[in-house]
Amino acid sequence: MLTTYYISNNILSLEELNLIISENHQLALSEEAIANINKCRAYLDNKMQTQTNPIYGINTGFGSLYSVKISNEDLTTLQENLMKSHACGTGDQVPHQIVKIMLLLKIKSLSYGNSGVQLQTVERLIDFYNNDILPIVYTQGSLGASGDLAPLAHLCLPLIGEGEVYMNGETIAAKQMLTEKGWDMITLQSKEGLALLNGTQFMSAYGAYILLKTAKLSKLADTISAVSLEGFDGRIDPFNNLIHMVRPHKGQVTTAKYMCSILEGSSLINQPKKHVQDPYSFRCIPQVHGASKDAIDYVEKVFKTEINSVTDNPNIFVDEDLIVSGGNFHGQPLALALDFLAIALAELGNISERRTYQLISGLRNLPPFLVNNPGLNSGFMIPQYTAASIVSQNKQLATPASIDSIVSSNGQEDHVSMGANAATKTLKIVENLERILAIELFNAAQALEFRRPLQSSEFIENFVAAFRKEVPTVQEDRILHYDIQKSIQFLNNHTF
Repeated sequence: MLTTYYISNNILSLEELNLIISENHQLALSEEAIANINKCRAYLDNKMQTQTNPIYGINTGFGSLYSVKISNEDLTTLQENLMKSHACGTGDQVPHQIVKIMLLLKIKSLSYGNSGVQLQTVERLIDFYNNDILPIVYTQGSLGASGDLAPLAHLCLPLIGEGEVYMNGETIAAKQMLTEKGWDMITLQSKEGLALLNGTQFMSAYGAYILLKTAKLSKLADTISAVSLEGFDGRIDPFNNLIHMVRPHKGQVTTAKYMCSILEGSSLINQPKKHVQDPYSFRCIPQVHGASKDAIDYVEKVFKTEINSVTDNPNIFVDEDLIVSGGNFHGQPLALALDFLAIALAELGNISERRTYQLISGLRNLPPFLVNNPGLNSGFMIPQYTAASIVSQNKQLATPASIDSIVSSNGQEDHVSMGANAATKTLKIVENLERILAIELFNAAQALEFRRPLQSSEFIENFVAAFRKEVPTVQEDRILHYDIQKSIQFLNNHTF
């Protein structure tokens, strides 16, 4: 049975967003949201009948054309022209799941009653969401400053029967979709096109989607590093709580505690060690993984604020009888946060690959490249190459996008965030991190076989046993591409 989530002024958390998307909840407007939308639209309609002065974006042109006054008879044409002219996206298509989040977040932002849209406009967006009608949106075209103009234009074009949508497993023209559904096109009123196009929902949807994946990958990074530690015959000492309480960064303390908990009961970690120290990639897991956790926590706070905000322009304040032009569409908070997240995730991949390198190096009674008869067999030599190449690409992708800006709209929009570019490349880093961690697990599970008959903890043994159902031990050379793909799929499917 489908559950309905009512859009209201209540704070939407990332956890709730995940449930709404993953459990396929339907959306509906709360009575509060309906009242807010209607009140704001009535105010704007009244204002347009009595107001003779130009109001930006309502009865003027856009960007550097802000000084061009538009007659009341042309306001619908103005908004439709805006939608069409700004649909200049190119590149890859945005993944369908992210488009669905974009719809949800645009509906949420419009529901506060500061945007001046018609109720039927918001309800049609809800129709798209509830019927899995996903507009075709493109990854390139947004500067992340006047909102995500090009992506949001493509997202909202189907309201007026333009653009394309993905429906019932195929891409079709929006006009065909409206005909099949028996829906009329929306006749846009004053300001509506601008309200739909201004906003940060492209950046926000990417960020939310990335953060939901990141929560799992961060825990997998810890878990896989524990398998590597066991395979490398590492020491438990660096995870002693006393060390971390004298430098109590939250993420560091959390990581050390988790590592101790999942290694509890291991005969392997507790056996006498000949070495007194481990390399940094093992010894500093709490410090490195923990720093990334703290970065992720910061980014989550930024995005929680953003997805519960009004980000179009101008903003309408009915009770104060004010229409104010500002810059809530500017993506700088998101751009900086996404760049920080990109660096934090790239570092999880960086240290993961270093552990993989240590495991294949023939140290601590492990055979070179983790295979019997090394020489005849190359074993795990080349998976490390693959991980290294991906890590290098992540370093390139982690170069901040937010340090760049470029002048647009004839100088009126003279500083932009580039947050959309930060968003798309951070998603690539997330996908790369999953591959790097999959390669580490592939190596770590192999290394663990050379420690038999000693056993790790029950938790680690169960985790590795589940992995072994998908990826068998390597006895002699075979095509490891297939094993890496199965390892990635295992991480995809694994739940804690």
